[in-house]
Formats: sequence, C-alpha cells, structure tokens
Amino acid sequence: MSGPLYDRIGTTYTSTRRPDPRIERAIHDALGDARSVINVGAGAGGYEPADREVVAVEPSPVMIAQRPAGAAPVIRAEAESLPFEDGSFDAAMSVLSDHHWKDRRAGLQELRRVARTRVVLFNIDPARANALWMTTEYLPAFLDLIEPQYRREGYWASELRSIFGTVRIKEVPIPHDCADGFYGAFWRRPHAYLDPVVRAGISVFAQLDPGHVERGIAALASDLESGAWERRHRDLLALDELSLDYYVVVAELSD
Repeated sequence: MSGPLYDRIGTTYTSTRRPDPRIERAIHDALGDARSVINVGAGAGGYEPADREVVAVEPSPVMIAQRPAGAAPVIRAEAESLPFEDGSFDAAMSVLSDHHWKDRRAGLQELRRVARTRVVLFNIDPARANALWMTTEYLPAFLDLIEPQYRREGYWASELRSIFGTVRIKEVPIPHDCADGFYGAFWRRPHAYLDPVVRAGISVFAQLDPGHVERGIAALASDLESGAWERRHRDLLALDELSLDYYVVVAELSD
C-alpha cells in the first residue's frame, strides 16, 4: 500500500473524502451475506459496513488517526502481506486502494487467500483513466503514472479473472454531487479542482510534478473565467451522473 504517500497528504483527508451513500450502497450490496469482513487499504474507514464484523488494515498512521471513535479495529500492515490465516474472513474488500499497492497482483492474491467466500473491490479501470476531461485537457502526465500493462484495454479485467476466476464487474456511474471527493467526483463541478484543500485529498495531485499541476490548474482557472470550459462541456451540465469507468468487482470464491 502507500503509507508514506498518505502520511504526507492524508492530514485533511476526512474533510473532503466522505463516503457517498450511492457508492456505499453498491459496495455493501456486493458484500452480500458476509458477516466478517477485512477492509484492506481502509484509510479512515469511510465505506466500512457498521452492521458486520470488520477488521481494517491500513499502513498509514496519519490515516489511522482519522478513524472515528467506534470504528472497526485497525491493524497496521501492507496488502501484500496480511497477518491472517487463510480463510479468516467471509469477505475481503478494498475501496479505491489497490492502485496504490506496491504489488497490485500480490495484494489481490492476499485478499483471495484470507477470504472464504467473496472479494469486493471498488475502483476505476486504469486503462480508462483518460475518461475524465481533467486528465486529457489539464493533467495528461497522470497517464504516465499508470504502469504500462494497466494502460492496455482489457488487462485489468483479465488480471482479476486470472486471480479470482469468475468475476462480476458492475459499473457505478458517478453522481454529479458525489460526496466522496476522489479524483473523478468533480466532473460537473470544475471549480472544485481549484481548491487546494480538495486537491490535498486526491493522490493524483501529490504524485505529479508540482509544476505540471500548477500549469494545469492555471489553465483550468483561465478556461473557467473565459467560459471556454463550459462551451466545451455544456453537455455535462445537463447530466445527473456520468460513466467514468468506476466499477464494483465481485469475486465469488465459492463458485
């Protein structure tokens, strides 16, 4: 996982990264009848179900410190080496985390190992990271952060199937008023990207060269002031939700 990154950028995480109820519902529905759940890359615990027995795994003490009173117990560990026996939990879940792991495949294999019946993931297909205008028009260097194999169409789904066998991959459109301020959440609220507090809760901005970010934000600010952004994206302003290739993945290990 990415403890050092979130030790650096996660200090104000909970001010902009609140769970969105629609995404939360999709994740919790995917957990099905699982009673015990391990949440890997748990962060501040935003999407952990309150009605199940949850154990959280998170490497960053900064993120752990932001977990609310009464949250699930948390263990400092890495996804690639979970300190649990095989089949310790009914289900394993990971939300917007696996792209930060040092070895994504190894981490996913660990989720499979410790889960008895089900693995649930929520994330974007990395090959579709260019679906958001913020990337293509203002932060194209973001695409260079993605490992080459994950830029290939179909690679991500193929890797999931090679690890888990049969998987269900269900798209989750992103609502225009998404409460969780992850990178794609502001597709209809471009002014939000100008806010340094919002950017501080999005790992993309911390990973890019500061000069590239500054130029991109300056260009966006100019386009918003001139009306150029609205002229290009007038169609988005009429939409309540948008497909940005975020998915809930469900692997039924008992199949």
